[in-house]
Amino acid sequence: MRLALWASTAIHMIYIVFLSYVFAPNTLELSVTAIIDLLAIVAPILPLLLIAAAISAQFSATVADTSGSGGLLTELTRGRISSRARYAILVTVSLCLTWTLSVFEIIGYALRAFALYYALQAFIAAKDASSKGDGAGKAIAFVALGLTGLIIAALGTSVK
Repeated sequence: MRLALWASTAIHMIYIVFLSYVFAPNTLELSVTAIIDLLAIVAPILPLLLIAAAISAQFSATVADTSGSGGLLTELTRGRISSRARYAILVTVSLCLTWTLSVFEIIGYALRAFALYYALQAFIAAKDASSKGDGAGKAIAFVALGLTGLIIAALGTSVK
């Protein structure tokens, strides 16, 4: 099983190295659909397959995120907001973000939110490590990771 995984990874890495010679450096512009344009050079069917895969992956993620967010709103409001109202709030906020921000801004906000989340997790781990007596080294390492996450959340910027 491990050999098959290594072989598959090696094949993909070799493919990417050979594929990189197809594209001239500094001739590509950064855009939301740049990868689709690049894959059209390799094979005309690849953009269609990539779009289908992206749509299905995004749909799956949207369903999971909406469900998780609905559960979080239930927990935060202690069930005082009805299910219908929770999802109406989530859809409204999502539509407002989608219509007012660029894709890169949305990704930037999402990544900063993840950095903040992992910073909080690191601080919880630091508290746990210090209370269990796992050594000051672990607690300090977790605090350092938490501070790094806070710095990323505070100073992170969008690509464009």
